[in-house]
Amino acid sequence: MGNCCSDEAGHGGAHPVGPAAAKAAQAASAAADRFLRSRGAGASTQIELSLSASNLGDHEYFPKINPMVVVYSKRKDGQLEEIGRSEVTLNSLNPSWMTKISVQYQFEVLQPLVFQVFDIDPQLHDVSEKILKLEEQQFLGEATCLLSEVVTKRDRLLTLKLGVSEHNLPNPSKFGDLTVQAEESAGSKAIMEMVFRCSDLEIKDLLTKSDPFLLISRISDSGMPVPICKTEVRKNDLNPRWKPVILNLQQIGSKENPLIIECFNFSSNGKHDLVGKIVKSVAELENMYHWQNGDFFFVPVSNAHECHSKEVKFVTLEYLQLLRYINHFHSDMQVLKSQLYVEKYVESNRHTFLDYISAGCQLNFMVGVDFTASNGNPRLPDSLHYIDPSGRPNVYQKAILEIGDVLQYYDPAKRFPSWGFGARPIDGPVSHCFNLNGSTYQPEVDGIQGIMSAYISALRNVSLAGPTLFGQLIGTAMAIASQSLADNQQKYFTLLIVTDGVVTDFQETIDAIIRASDFPMSIIVIGVGGADFKEMEFLDPNKGEKLESSTGRVASRDMIQFAPMNDVHGRGVSTVQSLLAEIPGQFMTYMRTREIQTMPTSNL
Repeated sequence: MGNCCSDEAGHGGAHPVGPAAAKAAQAASAAADRFLRSRGAGASTQIELSLSASNLGDHEYFPKINPMVVVYSKRKDGQLEEIGRSEVTLNSLNPSWMTKISVQYQFEVLQPLVFQVFDIDPQLHDVSEKILKLEEQQFLGEATCLLSEVVTKRDRLLTLKLGVSEHNLPNPSKFGDLTVQAEESAGSKAIMEMVFRCSDLEIKDLLTKSDPFLLISRISDSGMPVPICKTEVRKNDLNPRWKPVILNLQQIGSKENPLIIECFNFSSNGKHDLVGKIVKSVAELENMYHWQNGDFFFVPVSNAHECHSKEVKFVTLEYLQLLRYINHFHSDMQVLKSQLYVEKYVESNRHTFLDYISAGCQLNFMVGVDFTASNGNPRLPDSLHYIDPSGRPNVYQKAILEIGDVLQYYDPAKRFPSWGFGARPIDGPVSHCFNLNGSTYQPEVDGIQGIMSAYISALRNVSLAGPTLFGQLIGTAMAIASQSLADNQQKYFTLLIVTDGVVTDFQETIDAIIRASDFPMSIIVIGVGGADFKEMEFLDPNKGEKLESSTGRVASRDMIQFAPMNDVHGRGVSTVQSLLAEIPGQFMTYMRTREIQTMPTSNL
């Protein structure tokens, strides 16, 4: 989600490139995406929660109350962390609180929320809500939900029954209702689209020209840079022009806030050289566009000796002014001759991922499970398919649960197509795509537990075989997405493939992936067990080269990812979180490139 380039066709720049060069540039850009994520880039949306309640308490026991609501996030260890609290509403059993509670929505994780309502002592009505001691107030009720349960509702409105936790109430049968409404911050819809180009980049590679890309970061409250997006990599180009970069107001906070724009020379080993940087606000970048002025890059002195082209063959007044500024305020910086230009600047409003979801678009979950013999005998504890009597999930169950637990809330019907591959059903040939529930025609099961039950049942009714083939499985899932598209349904599909080995039908798999890129679907492949999955990295555009079909066609967009289950990314982000975080971006790429607008509820 970090890559903020639009999908505008064409590369710009001065030099056309052949297919091989284009593939290399695309592979380099994908690898640079990993660099962005490794530096802490992530995507989240600020949500504002509006809260109201009805029929609070009981008229007999609470004839007059002064309610306040406190909102918590629930951590994995079960501890509550306060997010915010409302004002106190005087003498009301049906309050509508004015205070909005802000929370960061993250698609890739479950975000449990806890709401507790209190009756505040009327003698404290002049005391700030922030310093009220809750243990001294009368507890009126509690409700819990996941943030995803709110944002997936039509109009993003969810009504919850208030209940009791460990608190003692005089009449626990009457608590009332709490209504939660979510609204995205306006800044998430305000889009700024810019096209950057550079001139006279410093040569960083003695043998070839630079392979530059831009990394854009905002400055956090602590003063540390936080990456928000990057451009693609331009191969062998000292005067690059990049595809449009898209930022939203929420990412930057304000058009006046400074941004750090760094130009790096791409390296396949991940150790990208800093070419130069500038610090500009969006407002200043807009002015650069209107006046068609460039701005000079600078580098720390420690980097300056690495530049192979230090001579400035011509000096402008602007260059001398910047040089004097850097020398006066930043004596440890050196100004370069390289300049950054803004060739395009456009502001607009766009639909967001949550706009599509709240308008009725669904994310449908599909699963494919590897039943090849390399998993080991399911009856033995060392098998990857072993079902532990204690109930502890095996690696296949864990992968399905972690992905499915997030995605299920975006699918109201919760009917999940589930398949196995690489096994021999009783008295039959090896099948590379069979319905997990044993049905001849119907692959769907009810809910995540339905997948678990069908999986365990299949282990008893098939013989593990092989080889590991993905082509037929992807084709079957693609047919469902294709039919949904033909029926004009507002659905987007995510196929999870869990495997313990390397595919043997490389070209057939690639061909299927490239065909699938035209349909509303994404593919997540998770490797489990101790196999060497290096050969599987061709599936991940962040690690391998751009996929090309047997007919020379490339995918219309990035929509597949691969990672071993035991990978842990920067800042403790799990494999599952890292893979899921890409889905909203892939979803939006599909919608925007096909100009699919959100639809009114009545038309869905």
